[in-house]
Amino acid sequence: MTEGTLRYTAFTDDPAGGNPAGVLLDAAGLDDAAMLATAAEVGYSETVFVTARDEAERRFAVRYFSPLAEVAFCGHATIALAVALAERIGPGPLTLDTAAGEIPVRTVADGAGRVRATLTSVPTRSRPASEAEVGATLRALGWEAADLDPRLPPHVAFGGNDHLILAAAGRERLADLSYDFDALAEVMRRHNWTTVDLVWRASPVRFHARNPFPVGGVVEDPATGAAAAAFGGYLRALGLAPAAGTPIAIRQGEDMGRPSDLTITLDPGEPRTHVTGTAVPTV
Repeated sequence: MTEGTLRYTAFTDDPAGGNPAGVLLDAAGLDDAAMLATAAEVGYSETVFVTARDEAERRFAVRYFSPLAEVAFCGHATIALAVALAERIGPGPLTLDTAAGEIPVRTVADGAGRVRATLTSVPTRSRPASEAEVGATLRALGWEAADLDPRLPPHVAFGGNDHLILAAAGRERLADLSYDFDALAEVMRRHNWTTVDLVWRASPVRFHARNPFPVGGVVEDPATGAAAAAFGGYLRALGLAPAAGTPIAIRQGEDMGRPSDLTITLDPGEPRTHVTGTAVPTV
């Protein structure tokens, strides 16, 4: 493995929870093949690579790789990177240049020294999913149309990557996830979706989520910041966004034994999502 690769887990303060990410703070000398090989060796859903840096301006060029391919944007690896940087150069604002666009990140240390990071997504968008998109996905998941919540229609939402959002009618349906890995991966590759964001609404400001990620070689993501950003755009598009600045809690990873807590907030007139979480080293 490339020397200096850090391992953090994001959207948790427990090393046994959250979504692990590899973090390489100096990848300026690595080519695409080397970054992909490193991500594959790390074995997490994503590893983030800092390919250029200006510490005086607190600006960093970054790239994200799953074990199988490059990803334009990854939320949990962004939170992990932001915390790792804040621990080394101090908390404060950061700017990340990604393939998806510029991502501002704010890092703040609490009284106990723990760092909390908030990323601001690129502009989001959301559109109704077609019958063909939904039908093929339901077949791969082994779900029926009756398993969906009619109050939260299927959409394809973007917050740096595209995600199909399907809302389960009940918590039990969300908890029982056993899908055809290859079939779902084929559907997702066809439509260029990064994850399928399966959600259940516990209240207008609290959701449970699961994110199958077969296109990245991973059965399920324990915490998906990019999907949370897209989900904020989805709520805005449906007119379901709460009052400005009201926290929306997303609980993910619970059913796979890696509980994660993501918080999103939305501002009126701004098509972006603020995604907040913590991160800690895994070892």
